[in-house]
Amino acid sequence: MAILERGGSNQKMRAWHGDIPITNHYTAGVGGERFFRELKENGRIVGGVCPACRETILPPRLFCERCFETIQELRPVPLPGWIGSVTRVHVDLDGRRLARPEWIAFVEFEGVRGGLIHRLEVAGDETPEIGDPVQPVFRPAAERQGGILDILHFRTDLGD
Repeated sequence: MAILERGGSNQKMRAWHGDIPITNHYTAGVGGERFFRELKENGRIVGGVCPACRETILPPRLFCERCFETIQELRPVPLPGWIGSVTRVHVDLDGRRLARPEWIAFVEFEGVRGGLIHRLEVAGDETPEIGDPVQPVFRPAAERQGGILDILHFRTDLGD
């Protein structure tokens, strides 16, 4: 029964007694949905292209945040990318010490506004630096689920 049907007023309501049955489902939005579909189906990273600014934006969005134009076109980002920022993580999200520290990087791409934050695999005892080139490593096609973890990590060793 709605608030007003109970004889109340939403202006005077201070508390609701009883249960409020709420279900939710997080969605990535229109831009995110198209981005994740490209990861899953084609194993490629795409950005949204603003029809007015002609900028490529990553991750793709429904509209350009500079000029508010609707974004329809997707374009693969040029590879390799490079490290825009990097940190070494010693504890997990629950505060437990990791058996082996992980590198996390903000990866940028030529001609693209934005980028991706993801795991970084480095060769040996290498210490990654800002500006180092990186390449995405994707899950095998049969194992992709349409999420950011369809990219296993970015790697710094571009030798092979």
